[in-house]
Amino acid sequence: MRHCLSPVVLSLALFAAIGTAQATNFPVTAGQKDTAERVAKAGVPLSELAPDAPDSYTVKRGDTLWAISSIFLKSPWRWPELWGMNRQQISNPHLIFPGQTLFLVKRDGRATLEMARDVNGDGKMRPRVRSDLLPENAVAAIPQHLIEPFLNEAVVFNTDELAAAPRIVAAAEDRVFMGAGDIAYVRGIQKPQDNYRIFRKPVELRDPTTGELLGYEARFVGNAQFTRMGGVVDQGGKQVDVPATITLGAVRTEAGINDRLAPMPERDFSQYVPHSPDKPISGQIVSLYGDAVSAGQNQIVALNKGEADGVERGHVLSIWRKGSKVIDRTVERPETVQLPDEQHGVMLVFRTFKRVSYALIINVKEPVTTGDRFTQP
Repeated sequence: MRHCLSPVVLSLALFAAIGTAQATNFPVTAGQKDTAERVAKAGVPLSELAPDAPDSYTVKRGDTLWAISSIFLKSPWRWPELWGMNRQQISNPHLIFPGQTLFLVKRDGRATLEMARDVNGDGKMRPRVRSDLLPENAVAAIPQHLIEPFLNEAVVFNTDELAAAPRIVAAAEDRVFMGAGDIAYVRGIQKPQDNYRIFRKPVELRDPTTGELLGYEARFVGNAQFTRMGGVVDQGGKQVDVPATITLGAVRTEAGINDRLAPMPERDFSQYVPHSPDKPISGQIVSLYGDAVSAGQNQIVALNKGEADGVERGHVLSIWRKGSKVIDRTVERPETVQLPDEQHGVMLVFRTFKRVSYALIINVKEPVTTGDRFTQP
């Protein structure tokens, strides 16, 4: 694993002509634009390159921008420096494509990366602007498949609002647990939606240090499709409530009685632009998503900081392991010594709520546990 704490630049006019109707406008912060304008003019010192940075690299299918950046840089998350361009040229800085060759250009003690293309038809690749790109083939910033399942599954409510949400009260054939394709009956649906998410009873998320209630994490169960509306019927002069009917779709775990329903939001497949927080930030890991005791690379953790604390999607954060206590036996009377905390991983924030955020562990040396500290890198 490479721990990354310095910038470098791709001085590409690569994205100058990306303006097709298919292109997606991902967010570019003012800070990213300012940094891009500054570094695009001159590149960065050679000392900021990764020690084994190659002279060229051809993008392969399955690559990510993070992985490509780590080949050239000490800090692959330093997005604006790596893909630096001036504001007038930039249309969308989050697109690069398989088959393109990047050349590392070193001039006057500075380094930039340029796009290569066979411009004369002689088989020789030369650095040049490339404009005939198809956005649908773009390489993602990070492995998108690791995050997609959690975009609508990891949910934190400010209040225990699911307590009043529609709830499963029974299953077909008196089943106790239900899976994909099973029928369930629900009370509390007022305005039916085509699709629903099913959640288990939310659990409290509390600050590991202060015990303050940060929100309610709803554990995702699965998806369901609305089948039939219920209502009230008269049976021998007595009004009887008839539940609505749903059909379970894909499930992460078996659904059960008293699980709650929430409407299905629009899917969010936007890219995540790695960048450092603009100001110092620190906090702790509140929980590990799921029932794990510890978490490793490519797993999800919840943080005790959110939008109210300035946390943004794409923030890169360092993970710190608390230093252990040891006995110093080098003195006449042995005494306890507290070792310093050690940085041992990097994570990327991909979902934010008011007081809580979710992050993907990009790389880590040791297992991550609840209470581990994080800071800006």
